[in-house]
Amino acid sequence: MHYYYILNKPCNMVSQFKSSHEVPLLGNLHFNFPEGTHAIGRLDQHSEGLLLLTTNKKVTRLLFQGESPHFREYHVLVNSRVNQDQLNQLSQGVQIRTGNEMFYTTRPCKVSLVDPPAIQFNSDYNPSERVPHTWISISLTEGKYHQVRKMLTAVGLKCKRLVRIRIENLQLGNLAPGCIKELTEEEFFTGLKISNY
Repeated sequence: MHYYYILNKPCNMVSQFKSSHEVPLLGNLHFNFPEGTHAIGRLDQHSEGLLLLTTNKKVTRLLFQGESPHFREYHVLVNSRVNQDQLNQLSQGVQIRTGNEMFYTTRPCKVSLVDPPAIQFNSDYNPSERVPHTWISISLTEGKYHQVRKMLTAVGLKCKRLVRIRIENLQLGNLAPGCIKELTEEEFFTGLKISNY
């Protein structure tokens, strides 16, 4: 029997159970995970939101190495107003650095302004109305290292918060930061649009 979970990963937590560094880990959460639980994909330490966990080792292969790409949606806070030209550039694809002398042009994706974002704020988060800021929704099917942050940099924007709210039909919903929701195997595979066979 395998187990399947959705976690709203808090900012500054690393998406793993063990590390050689003194950092907040998934094992620090107040939840008794079964042995063999691991994260599917990663959210970098400073990103937040939907993280999938399971004891089923074949899910990563089914999700990321299958024939059909899978959508991931992020709500991103940037530190300025955003114009239509920047939205168009992001949606059509921009060039990002993937190595010392290597560049990659991102695939076309879905980009739009979003207000309010579909996330819950921590009690200590209180954006000042005097500081220009914009929330953007970005839905894409690829996941290069720090891709969303690099895409924003390519059009002159700086990422202040990055929250993954959806992978295919599995959504963060109103799950609070640091909280976990267990899913049935059917809910998990149906929501990700992958087959367990």
